[in-house]
Amino acid sequence: MVSGPYDDLDRPALREAGLRRDLAGPGLPWRELHVVGSTGSTNADVAAASRAGAAAGLVLVAEEQTAGRGRQDRAWSAPRGSGLTFSVLVEPVAEPSWWGWLPLLAGLGVAGPIARVCGLDVTLKWPNDVLVGDRKLAGILAERVGDQVVIGVGINVSLRPHELPVPQATSLEIEGSAVIDRETVLRAVLRGIAQRLDGFDGSPAVLASVRADYRSRCATLGREVRANLPGGRVVEGIASDVDPTGRLLIERSDGLEAVAAADVIHLR
Repeated sequence: MVSGPYDDLDRPALREAGLRRDLAGPGLPWRELHVVGSTGSTNADVAAASRAGAAAGLVLVAEEQTAGRGRQDRAWSAPRGSGLTFSVLVEPVAEPSWWGWLPLLAGLGVAGPIARVCGLDVTLKWPNDVLVGDRKLAGILAERVGDQVVIGVGINVSLRPHELPVPQATSLEIEGSAVIDRETVLRAVLRGIAQRLDGFDGSPAVLASVRADYRSRCATLGREVRANLPGGRVVEGIASDVDPTGRLLIERSDGLEAVAAADVIHLR
């Protein structure tokens, strides 16, 4: 349990007991929730817990991360209490061949509740960013640990313009969100992620529904993009679709290419 006052009274500490109570209801998979004041990386901590035998349903929330990571091991940091930084441990129902959908499902689970609760026009950038316009509001990082997957989420809540890590970032406060309370947003998002993961088994009917939902929310589709692939290879073209395994399909002058993992830049 986090204790002790903040210097900034506009950023009160999260209340672990209340969050635990509200997220232990019927139909929710979150069995255990902890709030810590500071840690290096919630994803690293939950991955370690998984290797030590932790059951799926663990949620770890940090008021501050000192070694947070995004895709390609990019550093991620924010002032204490200014955002939501958490990781969840899940045990997917789907076969591993479908696990490429997990960060995309988590993106839907984050974007939908934020749009509904905060009143913002929120879209997704394949594979792991939540956007308002072309500005990054939140990021997602999914990592496999044996038969389990750690899904990490970072949402900028009350960051002010001078606190943004990069000019292309934004926050709920900057965008004029109807809700700035972190606990309200966290409850909504954890419920949203749970609903998106529930029953995802890769079956044709479920997959068709998920693909339709993702296409309608994804700002990458239809855009000219540059995909920086692992190993230094670069693919440029029009992002045309997401295939049944969650890969981004890019139309090039010499044909169609399916990209499973990449850092994607929207060119126009």
